[in-house]
Amino acid sequence: MTELSHLDADGRARMVDVGGKAETDREAVARGLLRTTPAVVAAIAADDLPKADVLATARIAGIAGAKRTSDLIPLCHPLPLTSVRVDFALDRAEGSVAIEAVARTHGRTGVEMEALTAVAVAGLTLHDMVKAVDPAAVLTDVRVVAKSGGKRGEWRRDGEAGTQPSPEAADHPAQAAPPAPAAIVLVASTRAAAGTAEDATGPVIAAWLAERGLPADVRVVPDRAVGDAVRAAVDEGPRVLLTTGGTGLATDDLTPEATAAVLDRDLPGVAEALRARGAASTPLAALGRGRAGVASATLIVNLPGSRGGVADGLAVLAELLPHLLDQIAGGDHAGDRGDRNGDRGGRHGGER
Repeated sequence: MTELSHLDADGRARMVDVGGKAETDREAVARGLLRTTPAVVAAIAADDLPKADVLATARIAGIAGAKRTSDLIPLCHPLPLTSVRVDFALDRAEGSVAIEAVARTHGRTGVEMEALTAVAVAGLTLHDMVKAVDPAAVLTDVRVVAKSGGKRGEWRRDGEAGTQPSPEAADHPAQAAPPAPAAIVLVASTRAAAGTAEDATGPVIAAWLAERGLPADVRVVPDRAVGDAVRAAVDEGPRVLLTTGGTGLATDDLTPEATAAVLDRDLPGVAEALRARGAASTPLAALGRGRAGVASATLIVNLPGSRGGVADGLAVLAELLPHLLDQIAGGDHAGDRGDRNGDRGGRHGGER
């Protein structure tokens, strides 16, 4: 049996010393379910319960609960949370309210307990709001479904879909297919996938995307599996697929080949801009073979596997990403300074 880290040699509870751990971006996703009746769910959607603003109140309670986790759970470390999101999905037919919380931090330990606490407190608040009309309501299935960051990289519970933010009071059947993720971050690293090395770049990229309104799923795969992973990601139809790692000259650096196999249109200028930015820091950037382009309606960009290379690449994309996504979506070249009538390229776009 695996030794419990919260017990000392004498079996007494202790607070684990995390001072030696690296500070990384960390995320945890937790879910739960309030089972009630179809009539109650309809009343929640219509804001027709004695205690009004049910979902808004439960959301604020969940966020507040996450912030107080270390006060509620004795051995949890106080964490500087960078964000907490709580969402709900109503299923009138089943008479249930699905709860999802996403907690993020930049620190030395994970945020699973904060995400779980957010779900639990939001669920208890929902129960308090509906108990006058359904005292038999049940809060159930509270669990962690995914986490990323830290030594072990990404973990996802088998059979769980990605995060599904839902508009407040919207009616979303629990069994409906999840929407396509806004973005996917694909980390090509055999060691990180095996848990023998920390994923140092995936959470950084995901946080950068989230700041731009593109919540991302982070996936860590062995180098040799990157081809299948790229194809699977493109099939999901995200707006953005950013890869990190596998762009060098080693025999198992296969990310550029995997990317080229799915591209409909190349963006060589983007790839060259990334290499040029990296070359300002190290001449080794010239050895990178990263590609960029579009597959169907998905923008794909290969970033290096190092933190510095990722920082350089994201600095380039910060200026390009809004315009790229607008063009892929059929925009009218509003970012160009040249001709904007759609039949000429302007100063930077080339022939169109």
